Amino acid sequence: MVFYAGLASLLVAICSPVDYWSSYYFFVHMIEHLIIVFLAPVLFVAGAPWIPLMFALPVKTRRKVGRFFYLSKKARGFRVIGRFIRSPWVAVISFNAAMLVWHVPALFDLSERNQLVHVWAMHTSFFVTGVLFWLQIVESYPMKPLRGPLWQAGSVLVSNVIMTVLAMSMSMLTTVSWYSTYAHVPGVSLSPFADQQIGAAILWVCGDFWAFPTLIVVIRRAIAQEGSFSNVIDRVTGRAATPTPESVRPQRVPTPTPTDGTAKS
Repeated sequence: MVFYAGLASLLVAICSPVDYWSSYYFFVHMIEHLIIVFLAPVLFVAGAPWIPLMFALPVKTRRKVGRFFYLSKKARGFRVIGRFIRSPWVAVISFNAAMLVWHVPALFDLSERNQLVHVWAMHTSFFVTGVLFWLQIVESYPMKPLRGPLWQAGSVLVSNVIMTVLAMSMSMLTTVSWYSTYAHVPGVSLSPFADQQIGAAILWVCGDFWAFPTLIVVIRRAIAQEGSFSNVIDRVTGRAATPTPESVRPQRVPTPTPTDGTAKS
């Protein structure tokens, strides 16, 4: 059900009035981006569709494909590329880079003028990098996150800060609209700059909506792994772990039992 919810949210973003009105209002376009880069990927990953999707192929074809990609020497290059793409640093950097690059005014306006760029380049990069990012945080059988909860918390914090800076840049740190495609939209009375400010506020607020719950989850994982919150702080700051009461309590040396049959007076 979670996987189908991810597909449904993706369809809402690209095949509904959300996509239609995104050409008229920047803030609707921002809602569309957030669905594609955050909501749909996390539901897709949590649904763990990898093995069921493999069973969509006939048995013989599935075995041939599996043997080729996992065992064949000819596919060694594909395995190297796969490990590179799956690496945590590549996932986090590409996730944030996609959001920043596509909000550069020249590239954003290009995507609005060319629907092939809009759908197959912008939206695809958002969704793919979103899936790669959430694979580092959400367990998706048979794949597991490659780094521990402290690294996951750091990646969430860094990503949230980047999204916040982008939102501030589009609202508080400028006085003009960045995107010429929204400057002369027929029938739209909302000013392009006000539209951009609303879109920036949506990015800012919704960024907190995904970041804070995710941080709570990964911090709880870290506490379970380290034993206590103080140990988590010690690990982050590089200090030695706080000694437990058992470790500082003096150990009693047991009195040896006489072995010559005489009782102790």
